[in-house]
Amino acid sequence: MKLSKLFVSCLLAVTPFVAQAQVEQFKIMAPANPGGGFDTIARTLGEALQASGQAKSVVVENKAGAGGAIGMAQFVNNEKGNPHALLVAGAVTVGALETNKSPVNFGMVTPISRLMGEFNVIVVPTASPFKNLKDLMAAYKAKPGAVSIGGGSAGGIDHIMASLMSEKAGVDPDKLNYIPFAGGGEGKAAILGNQISAYISGYGELADLIKAGKVRALGISASTRNADIPVPTMREQGTDVVVYNWRGVFGAPGITPAQRNDLIKMVETAVKSPSWKAKAEKMEWLDMLQSGDSFKAFLNEDIKRTAAIVKKLKLGN
Repeated sequence: MKLSKLFVSCLLAVTPFVAQAQVEQFKIMAPANPGGGFDTIARTLGEALQASGQAKSVVVENKAGAGGAIGMAQFVNNEKGNPHALLVAGAVTVGALETNKSPVNFGMVTPISRLMGEFNVIVVPTASPFKNLKDLMAAYKAKPGAVSIGGGSAGGIDHIMASLMSEKAGVDPDKLNYIPFAGGGEGKAAILGNQISAYISGYGELADLIKAGKVRALGISASTRNADIPVPTMREQGTDVVVYNWRGVFGAPGITPAQRNDLIKMVETAVKSPSWKAKAEKMEWLDMLQSGDSFKAFLNEDIKRTAAIVKKLKLGN
């Protein structure tokens, strides 16, 4: 059974298909380097917008830095009032903005839809002495600085997961040797090149490497094991950390309510298309579609929860 079927309770009713005029050119900002989750979402959504006949062409812009804050700032400054532009952001952005006390925030953009979610997985090189999560945690507890753990931007969901693991090991999170990467391509190159001890990312981003035997998966951050993913949970191995990473899209500041609603319809139609569904199934994404005011309410609660975690783990600058 696919993950999407296990999370039916997360789904919200979506707006029925409404025919819309085709947009000549659509822009999507992926606030990270190519190869990672934001970039994958942006390009998959762009392809789905075109495949569903809603956009003639889609331009994806990559602007990495500060956990998405630099890309968000560029989006806010350049796209004000543009009804045919979207910004990809998610749990990583929430954590990074809170940790870095960023001058930009989610109040500057227009929430459109939460698209999907995925659990994180922690992997090590195939030549690693760590055969399971208990081996890694024992080595970390004995000498924290000697175990380097890579992941997304500082303060993002990967960093928070590593910090929660540190807390479960009884080690102060500020002793964590965390190596942040601006894009998934860089992080995967580092773990494949044995440059770091372990690497955390979304399962979908590492599934091909895991299945090909190029990295060893030690644990997944789900609450229970899934039959489609041959990786034990962290919880069942004695490290009770359960987190998931969500990603969504936001419209430009200054668009009208009618333009916001049109964007919601476009995104929901794209996410229901065969183009999007094929990629989602391959990547094992959780279907977590939620739009408009409901998504905005979820976002506000997630910001509050993340702020509490950042404060507790002393991640803020």
